[in-house]
Amino acid sequence: MLSTLSAAVLVIVAVIHLLPLPGVLGADTLARLYGIPVEGADLALLLRHRAVLFGLLGAGLIAAAFLPAWRPAAYVAAFVSVLSFLALAALEAPTNAAINRVVIADVVALGLLVLGAVAEWRARQPA
Repeated sequence: MLSTLSAAVLVIVAVIHLLPLPGVLGADTLARLYGIPVEGADLALLLRHRAVLFGLLGAGLIAAAFLPAWRPAAYVAAFVSVLSFLALAALEAPTNAAINRVVIADVVALGLLVLGAVAEWRARQPA
C-alpha cells in the first residue's frame, strides 16, 4: 500500500512537471503558459530548453513510479526542482498571476512529495 502511494505521488508530481512541456513549441505557447511576453530568440531558446528539462524530469518521475530502485533519486530531483523554484519565487516576489499559479502547483507538489517520500521510506523499513 505504501509503495503504491509513493508511486501515485510520483506520477502526480510528474504531471505537474510535464505541464510546461508544450512550451517547447515556441514563444507564443510560452507566453500563454507564463503570462509574460517572450521577446527575442534568446529568451525563447532558454525557456524552450527549460520545457525540455521539465519533460525529462517528468519522464524520470514516471519511470521511478514503476522502477522502485529509481525512487530515491527521483524524490531528490523533484524536491530540488520544487524547493529551488519556491525559493527563487519568494526572492522575486511579487510575481504575476501565471507565475503565482506555478507557485501554487509547486506548493501542492511539495506537500505530495513529503507524503510520498515518507510512504516510500516506511515501505522500505523492515517489517
